[in-house]
Amino acid sequence: MTVQSPAAPSPAAAVPVRGRRRLNFGLISAALFMFFVTWSLSWSLFSIWLTQDIGLTPGRSSLVIGANSLGCLVTMPVYGFLQDRLGLRKNLLYWIGALMLLVGPVYIYVYGPLLKSHFALGLVVGSAYLAMAFAVAVATLESYAERLSRFHGFEFGRARMFGSLGWAAATFLAGRLFNIDPDLTFWAASGTAVVFVGLLVAIRVTDGRRAAAVDHAAASVSLADVAALLRYPAFWGLLLFVVAVTATYNTYDAMFPSYFSSLFATDADGNRMYSDLNSVQVFLEAGGMALAPFLVNRLGPKKSLLVSGCIMATRIFLSGIVTDPVAISAVKLLHAVELPIMLIAIFKYVNRHFEPRLSSTIYLIGFQMATQVGAAVISPLAGLGYDRLGYAPTYLVMSALVATFTLVSVFTLRADAKGTHGLPAVGAAEGRSPAAG
Repeated sequence: MTVQSPAAPSPAAAVPVRGRRRLNFGLISAALFMFFVTWSLSWSLFSIWLTQDIGLTPGRSSLVIGANSLGCLVTMPVYGFLQDRLGLRKNLLYWIGALMLLVGPVYIYVYGPLLKSHFALGLVVGSAYLAMAFAVAVATLESYAERLSRFHGFEFGRARMFGSLGWAAATFLAGRLFNIDPDLTFWAASGTAVVFVGLLVAIRVTDGRRAAAVDHAAASVSLADVAALLRYPAFWGLLLFVVAVTATYNTYDAMFPSYFSSLFATDADGNRMYSDLNSVQVFLEAGGMALAPFLVNRLGPKKSLLVSGCIMATRIFLSGIVTDPVAISAVKLLHAVELPIMLIAIFKYVNRHFEPRLSSTIYLIGFQMATQVGAAVISPLAGLGYDRLGYAPTYLVMSALVATFTLVSVFTLRADAKGTHGLPAVGAAEGRSPAAG
């Protein structure tokens, strides 16, 4: 069944619709900013918190990160399917906001004490909470923002840029708060979550006929549609790239703060330097979010994904051969180039090769969930490498893996020229604004 495009609004209605579009762009941008502020305060120094405050070894810290990935595996398909069914409604985002409000008490009174006294139970409780509140929630919020951008006709990357700015601003503060008292970062995160929830409440979609069409298409999403994705070679090609390339890179990046801080004379110096450097990197990343759509539109989603894979392999390789703090700081800044290209390319690849109404499911399962599957397998192996070989030799092995599978993906990612041609149609297509990117 095809959803008919509604008639164009009358001139009298055009002004409020345009005003609401601008307002919603501002609100979703601000919501992304505050979400990333909250997430950064509770996560940007996570591996340092595990090793310095909780007292875990690098190997055990990698087990915690791997367990968090397993928690994501359970949550991602549920969140993805629910958000596709909800369309432009915010029910799931309100649930996420409620969990974010609890971040301070959970870290201070539940998660940290359990990791010290009942490690296995701490793994289970922490992985469930962090997946639902942040690790999967970010993909759900990004997916909602991308859907809203198609509805209103603005580039998702311009809104997502504010998320990077939020992370940068909070990371700059997090290192200083952490050196005073790690608990301060978690209480600050609960405070910023209050603002995030208020911004969510303010977002309204008032173009009733078009919004109803989107919600109607969303309501038609079924588990059969999701299962049908498993029959698409294009879906498996995307999974291979994500599991072998992106997941390996994310595993490397999760423990990079601990390695970085170990290069300095004291932990406090390393923590402060990493916090400052991460802020610079993410500010640059924010600029990349604004510019990346132009590059991705020019190269196409597939070539852009391959470019991001090459940058990932390069950064990991250089981390394995560079030990000078200044040089390793320059290597860290490559993340500001890779992430915007990869994130924008993923959404455009999904919208080019699959039905847009399934975008949340494909993004959370085909990208985010696949990343966590890979991380759940790779993190324990990387942890063994860190403990037995050291960081640098392990990084060289990981860079070879990323480079190899980036080359393989040249043949397994679907060519952009094919679009959805040759793929079975599933249900109604979601209406989109002609101006949407």
